[in-house]
Amino acid sequence: MLSKLSVRNYAIISEVDVVFSENLNIITGETGAGKSILVGALGLVLGDRADTSVLRDTGKKAVVEATFSNAGGSSVRQMLEGWDIDASEELIIRRELAANGKSRAFINDTPVNLSQLHEIAAILVDMHLQFDTLDLGRNDFQRAVLDAVCDHESLLQEYRAAYGGYVRLQRQYDSLKASVESGGKELDYHRFLFDELSDLQWQEQEMEDLEAELRMLSHAEQIKTTLSKVSFQMSESEHPVVQQLKTMINQLQSLGANHPGLPAIADRMQSAYIELQDLSDELGSLNEKMHMDAGRMEEVSQRMATGQRLMKKHGVKTSAELLAIQADLERKLGLVTHAGEELGEIGKALDAAFAKSGKLAGKLSADRKRQAGILADKAVSLLQRVGMPNAALQVDLQPAPLYEGGLEQVHFLFDANRSNRFEPLHKVASGGELSRLMLVIKSLVARSVAMPTLIFDEIDSGISGEAARQVGILMRELAENHQVISITHQPQIAARAYTHFYVYKKETEGVVHTSIRSLSDGERVDAIAMMLGGENPSAVVLQNAKEMIDEGGGKKTTR
Repeated sequence: MLSKLSVRNYAIISEVDVVFSENLNIITGETGAGKSILVGALGLVLGDRADTSVLRDTGKKAVVEATFSNAGGSSVRQMLEGWDIDASEELIIRRELAANGKSRAFINDTPVNLSQLHEIAAILVDMHLQFDTLDLGRNDFQRAVLDAVCDHESLLQEYRAAYGGYVRLQRQYDSLKASVESGGKELDYHRFLFDELSDLQWQEQEMEDLEAELRMLSHAEQIKTTLSKVSFQMSESEHPVVQQLKTMINQLQSLGANHPGLPAIADRMQSAYIELQDLSDELGSLNEKMHMDAGRMEEVSQRMATGQRLMKKHGVKTSAELLAIQADLERKLGLVTHAGEELGEIGKALDAAFAKSGKLAGKLSADRKRQAGILADKAVSLLQRVGMPNAALQVDLQPAPLYEGGLEQVHFLFDANRSNRFEPLHKVASGGELSRLMLVIKSLVARSVAMPTLIFDEIDSGISGEAARQVGILMRELAENHQVISITHQPQIAARAYTHFYVYKKETEGVVHTSIRSLSDGERVDAIAMMLGGENPSAVVLQNAKEMIDEGGGKKTTR
């Protein structure tokens, strides 16, 4: 609730501090004393556009500060945490306006922008000014009002959860479908590329191995000639290298007993002899296998040409890269195939979620249809009490495709003069009529709908007598569970206040400025008597004022 409003250097207000009660706060005073200026100051701190014309003293900045206690519960706390602002039981919003037109805003001393002020203000304060269009003209608010009368909050929560799941599945389905369609357009091309690589049966390092084999085949004659020559020299010449080494070893071994170093050398030479013998055998084997093969050379050349063509086509340079392209194409083909299967599964779940949401929405619709006429009748009855005897209201339910609100759009249609021509509220209802209609509607759903502090600026425009008395009664009832702040000219409304503030002008050193004070019980009698009978009320008028206060139960109290 709004516990305190402090205003400095704003319009004709030099310095004012107002501490509000939790229930019905009534503000009265002389015409032009500055009652609505207080509402304007509150609007400034809640994000209204700043205008330097409101500066009382252009040499100083205007400062408006609103303090809220028990501010909005978890929704406000979550909002503040999202903005990295410290949250506590007390919330202080401050707006400063300098003479150069620059303004600054703070929440709990942390700078914020106007968008943030607007966002948090919607949770904290519901302001109903005389010429505002009001939230009552919004279809989502109208639907919320009807749902409150239906008293099916648990069903509503169940539907919202089901519909939210349906929306999430729909998004998932649409995204996957787009992916499948996009992949489908390239599917044939990807399959062609994959088949081309797969049919080739390319192997790791194949290009590199083929290049080495082609070099060998290209030099086969030279290689065979060299192998034959070396093999002959090692084993078959007149003085073969292997045999010569064997002879040397025998010579050294024969002298081994005569020199301690010779046996070790002979052993090493024996190892070399064995290695040379193996080399000779291997050279001979290679020589036997080495031969010219023009067919194989052609086969290798063609295989290499195919590999080089595909590498160039895919923009790679190695066998490993080409195989990676093949694996990626296989993955893409698998994804499209799998996505198609997954799309079918999600489609089944989507149908089930739609059916569940539709079933729950149908239950909501049934409740709404049962209660629409009842709500309209109750509203009309209260409208007659508050001075609108010819007013009529219809709650029109228009079928709609399934959406977050159900299966119908809710429209409040209004006829102020029994013309039997019902139109949307914003087209036919005046500011005063809308304010009273809003009061009526909120009175009907006060216990079911979470509402912030309610502020009414001259809701009593165009009414008096019994109608004003009934407005006061409704405000009093509304204030049993909500903080209400109202500016009024009607004594019948003022008599219902829990706390009565009086706005007045006073002159200090030739300068007129606005002040406000909370009235005592005795002062309230005088104030209401003056509203009834002018500056010098008679004893009868005073007694009448006292009786109005007693009948209204308007003593200061807190919940």
